[in-house]
Amino acid sequence: MDILLIGGLWLDGTAWDAVIPTLRELGHRPRALTLPATASTTLDDQLAAVLSAVDATTGPVLLVAHSAACTLGWLAVDARPERIATLVLVGGYPQEDGRPYAEFFDIRDGFMPFPGWAAFEGPDSADLDESLRERIAAHAVPVPEQVARGLVRFTDPRRHDVPVMMVCPEFTPAQVRSWVAEGRAPELAAAKHVEYHDFDSGHWPMLTKPTELARLLHAFA
Repeated sequence: MDILLIGGLWLDGTAWDAVIPTLRELGHRPRALTLPATASTTLDDQLAAVLSAVDATTGPVLLVAHSAACTLGWLAVDARPERIATLVLVGGYPQEDGRPYAEFFDIRDGFMPFPGWAAFEGPDSADLDESLRERIAAHAVPVPEQVARGLVRFTDPRRHDVPVMMVCPEFTPAQVRSWVAEGRAPELAAAKHVEYHDFDSGHWPMLTKPTELARLLHAFA
């Protein structure tokens, strides 16, 4: 199966390097996406890059989106509901319509740089050793301002028919269900087919448990 992998904020395609070999061994055609990230890049530009990858496949697509990119994955489903067989959300859920994509940290000189590890102390980073922390920080790609502040717009209600697999690393399925019940995740609440899967890791399982994550994605595929 074609499996497209999108990393969250500050990650490029190399974040999935340890996941891809296992997926290939299991018979899939994985591709990790590195999104455009220049000073002029917009949210629409990043969505266009994802849709180009979807359109380049020949069969059904398992689209995997991590963290803030869960919104980008859902935007792709909105644009191609007939092409994406399943959306896998890893450590996040879609932003609601009309809200900024990912305006979570300070913007400086047209970019939102990696804010440092103090912002992620606790369950998010508990399973990261010092070498992984250094690697993530060293390879972090600043997020263009027009991406972070781009407004999320959905147009096709057929997106709610596409199955969603929610992988819960640093939080539990019960927590997500409570967020849905509280109205904090309206797009997830509107999805008709959602399954929640507990996964024992921090926020970056593609780096800390790549084989286990690959096998879970294989099960979804």
